[in-house]
Amino acid sequence: MPLARSLSMTSLNGLPQWEDEDLPVEDLLLFEVSWEVTNKVGGIYTVIQTKAKITADEWGENYFLIGPYFEHNVKTQVEACEPPNPAVKKAMDIMKSQGCQVFFGRWLIEGSPYVLLFDIGSAAWNLDRWKGEFWDVSNIGIPFHDREANDAVIFGSLTAWFLKELSSQIDDKPNIIAHFHEWQAGVGLILSRSQKLPVATIFTTHATLLGRYLCAASIDFYNNLDQFDIDKEAGERQIYHRYCMERASVHCAHVFTTVSQITAIEAEHMLKRNPDVVTPNGLNIKKFSAMHEFQNLHSMYKARIQEFIRGHFYGHLDFSLEKTLFFFIAGRYEFSNKGADMFLEALSRLNFLLRVHKSDVTVVVFFIMPAKTNNFNVETLKGQAVRKQLWDTAQSVKEKFGKKLYNALLKGEIPDLNKILDRDDITIMKRAIFSTQRHCLPPVTTHNMIDDGNDPILNTIRRIGLFNNRTDRVKVILHPEFLSSTSPLLPLDYEEFVRGCHLGVFPSYYEPWGYTPAECTVMGIPSVTTNLSGFGCFMQEHVADPAAYGIYIVDRRFRSPDESCNQLTQFLYGFCQQSRRQRIIQRNRTERLSDLLDWRYLGRYYMHARHLALSRTFPDKFEMEPSAPPKTEGFRYPRPSSVPPSPSVSQHSSPHHSEGEDEDEDERYDEDEEAERDRQNIKSPFSLGVLPQGKTKQHGEYRN
Repeated sequence: MPLARSLSMTSLNGLPQWEDEDLPVEDLLLFEVSWEVTNKVGGIYTVIQTKAKITADEWGENYFLIGPYFEHNVKTQVEACEPPNPAVKKAMDIMKSQGCQVFFGRWLIEGSPYVLLFDIGSAAWNLDRWKGEFWDVSNIGIPFHDREANDAVIFGSLTAWFLKELSSQIDDKPNIIAHFHEWQAGVGLILSRSQKLPVATIFTTHATLLGRYLCAASIDFYNNLDQFDIDKEAGERQIYHRYCMERASVHCAHVFTTVSQITAIEAEHMLKRNPDVVTPNGLNIKKFSAMHEFQNLHSMYKARIQEFIRGHFYGHLDFSLEKTLFFFIAGRYEFSNKGADMFLEALSRLNFLLRVHKSDVTVVVFFIMPAKTNNFNVETLKGQAVRKQLWDTAQSVKEKFGKKLYNALLKGEIPDLNKILDRDDITIMKRAIFSTQRHCLPPVTTHNMIDDGNDPILNTIRRIGLFNNRTDRVKVILHPEFLSSTSPLLPLDYEEFVRGCHLGVFPSYYEPWGYTPAECTVMGIPSVTTNLSGFGCFMQEHVADPAAYGIYIVDRRFRSPDESCNQLTQFLYGFCQQSRRQRIIQRNRTERLSDLLDWRYLGRYYMHARHLALSRTFPDKFEMEPSAPPKTEGFRYPRPSSVPPSPSVSQHSSPHHSEGEDEDEDERYDEDEEAERDRQNIKSPFSLGVLPQGKTKQHGEYRN
């Protein structure tokens, strides 16, 4: 028996190189399978899209993505081309000759990976036969009325068919890795294993089906993980067949991964398998050449948001915009899963604290959560029209004033300010002031909601009484639509809006990863997350004092809901107490954490999963040290040496602390010194150890 090839993560020209030259990397093909390839449904699209560049850099022409064909997506996102690999082309031709439509091209995203797209509709006539074959190998029956599950069977059967034809073209070389994302792609994995195809398989769950359903039902999920009757719960929610597809995929895969430690615990109880590797989600980080360019962007987009506020609160603008903070929550409209219920309760308590302490800070909170609407709210549109009219009036008066001032100065005279504005100008300004009079409160929503009587956010606002009164220090605006730069109300894209805000608040109860706080971090905007989100757990593991770096982690796992809400309120109140200087320091620290979330750092976990799959599938060809899994311990940002501008209420005995404290803090803060120390805490990509020649490990020893 030949010695197994040792896997080591060295690289040459961007491609991984194995120790034994008998197996050149060109003979290794990587296929990533997901329903969200070129097809945006949720967060998995973001994972695959952003990860494509580093994977394409590693694998070059040997990296392919497999997904469903939807014409409207392909027309705008994919450039058709011929497959560069003859085996791939021949497998496609065989499928086409039997009536299946297969599309090949380059996905027009960063990295430009190849995509292989199956037309589900063209193969639908095989559905009954394929459902029967799936039943024969798995004993899982798919109801005829569940279209999503039926589509998953067609998609999976096409994927397995393609992998079978492809592997038959490549003789006995074990050179295919197939990585499947979520249960919609899992049928292909199950069929590939049942047919004993020479394919190394990986399955990644980004969130368990049952976990999402149970949390949405306001069940105390994490404290009862070991108490649930899984089959009964899935059956009652009519997703038993989907749950079986997911669980079978997990157990058939050579390597099972999930996106966070909190989801790994969930998967162990819901899917009855402990993940082999945790693969955190990353982003493509684009650093600015100027050190503090992101601070300039914050100022620019904050001014745009302030313009919207001037219109929305016309007639009630009795607060200073210079002392106004913008908070926001964004994401799918899952009221309890996303923590909107706790956030609103905390806002009510924050409003009380700010009023009791007679704070001059005002907080405007945006809820960016899409819901069903009729159209824009008339009162909101009117506010923007009034603001524009006032601006035009001010500009016309300013122009007349400027001309008179200019002419007087040319004559060498100091103009009489009492005469420089005539009676018409005064009349115009009085009419403008009268136009700002308002006989109703500023609306709490920008759109006309369908069935607003049953809307959970609006009902909670009614209960806690945050109606944007003059006396309220916390103002609420529900924007039930995704942001767009073409909107007549708030003409900003999501990224621009985030950059203009001061704090993102995401107190989620169920959040396997959490891209929203991650996006805030890379833009240098502080955020609130929880220890029930993958992102929160990841930051707790990597950063010694997350709050000092603008990552506030609410404990929703080991505290009661009321205690968690109080903790969130304290975070928000402490943030309101910060000076402008403290917020600038904090944004600098937050932005430095973006290196942790870069795929160039986090891609190592996917590399390890692929190497592990090869060693388990073909143990006579590949081997790995059992200690190879990349560890995150030690990659920790230390607590900053200066006093952190942390929203700890205990930091000051009263909300009116002395200016001297701020000055002491600023003296101890050295931006360049802190930044250099933080940069040294991000280690270079890990190296997987090589086994000494002659030493072998058994299959089971590779598990974590």
